[in-house]
Amino acid sequence: MAAGSKPLRSDAARNRDKLLVAATQVLAERGLDAPLEHIARRAGVSIGTLYNHFPTREALLGAILPQRMAALDEIAAAALADPDPWAGFTGFLEGLFTLQAEDHGLNDALTQSFSLATDVSQACHRGFLDVERIIERARAAGRLRADFEAGDLVTLVWAMSQVIRESMETAPDTWRRFLSFFLDGLRAEAARPIPHDHPVR
Repeated sequence: MAAGSKPLRSDAARNRDKLLVAATQVLAERGLDAPLEHIARRAGVSIGTLYNHFPTREALLGAILPQRMAALDEIAAAALADPDPWAGFTGFLEGLFTLQAEDHGLNDALTQSFSLATDVSQACHRGFLDVERIIERARAAGRLRADFEAGDLVTLVWAMSQVIRESMETAPDTWRRFLSFFLDGLRAEAARPIPHDHPVR
């Protein structure tokens, strides 16, 4: 609840809670473009009640996505705490893509497929604040190829989001096979010069 706002009546508070639960479920199933009418129906309230609490789609996303994004902080912290830098790096990727595979809405948000409110965008990026440290640890240990950069990870997240989106209904574990191939190519001992290599910006 925003600072300075009046406490909700008990029935209004219950409706808001039901909407948040329903939105979390529906967006995870269908992505950020899920019809708001479906969320209201799942919550057992009218679409008017939904708009009374959340006047825009962005307001609704701002109420549920930051908490979902907080899981990225935990994954990054576990990666940095792992005594094996390579295991930390691969564990971060596996944890990240598991979250994306479990939640269509999170998959959309992480790839910025939609225009998101500022606070949601900040939550999206917060989980990546430690990415450079995770990458640098694996490089310094001689396990990750020296030319892999944070920008390459951004490209990987985008590519994996497409794999997850297209295979989620028919072969939900396809991304794991794709990631295994990719990780083998990132090992330092497997590195080969990249033709016409250009820095990722």
